[in-house]
Amino acid sequence: MIRVLLVDDQPLIRSGFRALLDLEDDIEVVAEASDGREGLALAKEHLPDVALVDIRMPVVDGIEATRRIAADPALAGVHVVILTNYGFDEYVFDALRAGAAGFLVKDIVPEDFLHAVRVAARGDALLAPSITRKLIDRYVTQPLHAGPVPELEDLTAREREAVALVAQGLSNDRIADRMVISPMTAKTHVNRAMAKLRARDRAQLVILAYESGLVTPRNR
Repeated sequence: MIRVLLVDDQPLIRSGFRALLDLEDDIEVVAEASDGREGLALAKEHLPDVALVDIRMPVVDGIEATRRIAADPALAGVHVVILTNYGFDEYVFDALRAGAAGFLVKDIVPEDFLHAVRVAARGDALLAPSITRKLIDRYVTQPLHAGPVPELEDLTAREREAVALVAQGLSNDRIADRMVISPMTAKTHVNRAMAKLRARDRAQLVILAYESGLVTPRNR
């Protein structure tokens, strides 16, 4: 059973999502919150698999709520998916840097919404290649540098190669083609790199790759 927490300051939005999720046999809405502070408290209480979090809320907004969830080791299993009305904007970028697994626009069709919840529950990032390219474009125009990351030394050469390809927006299948390995082996390299670098998902891996200097815009 996939356990879901809904965090949105609009009751109508929450009720609509809940009605849709309640129809599924493998999904359970465990709690609802109207702001980020309440959402954080409920996340600690219920430990959901997926937290659907509105990006703009009173008291504590979605970005700060995401940051606090990502920073709490007790909530490592909570995958935050940002809900937005506006598509990919600066707020969404900040949320991804804060630790969100991905984002959904609220006018998403029901089938895609349910699929996204299941993808997030598996621990996979909700980032299409087009979104990854937008992350990369942000670094081309406004590069940010977090400084050296000692854990990079723990990566094997193949893991470094896989991370660089993830940072170019490639899927596991395309990474496998480029590295001449199986998709499962490609996924293993990516997952091991994420574990060593303590990246919550592919979105975090892309950001870390650029901020650490492992990949630079000119490498694209």
